[in-house]
Amino acid sequence: MQKKFEIERLERIRDIFVFSCYTGLAYIDIKNLKKAHISKGFDNKLWINTKRQKTDVQTVVPLLDVAQTILYKYKGLPDGVLLPIPTNQKTNAYLKEIADVCGINKNLTFHLARHTFATTITLSNGVPIETVSKMLGHTDIKTTQIYARITNEKISSDMKLLSERLKYSENYN
Repeated sequence: MQKKFEIERLERIRDIFVFSCYTGLAYIDIKNLKKAHISKGFDNKLWINTKRQKTDVQTVVPLLDVAQTILYKYKGLPDGVLLPIPTNQKTNAYLKEIADVCGINKNLTFHLARHTFATTITLSNGVPIETVSKMLGHTDIKTTQIYARITNEKISSDMKLLSERLKYSENYN
């Protein structure tokens, strides 16, 4: 995320990949994303409100600061387009190039950003799976559970919080 690239196309792909990491949107849904899909919500914050192309299911995602910063960086593109995204094939080829430059020994594909949103950004930070499922536009929570690799660190953190809560509510002698 913080890598500085001399090559503009790699910087652009990095930005779009990070945007997906912070919104959970799939490649095609970012490709189709327009200004009309961004609006102020009931909470006076910016939200993405769109339908997933794959399932035609409504998805609503509050825009986190990182995602807003990326949109601001690319504002002013023609036809209400929000991000300058090439074909999926080119995007994935550039992601492989980014992985090489960054020394990442993993097959970096665009879909990995959606997994990152589900696991690292949301579930690992205590966002309930039902909420994540809704933001991902899943119709069945079982689909979301595929993303829910619960780590031992998450279990430990959750139980530590529970232990703290119980400590103050128990009067066991």
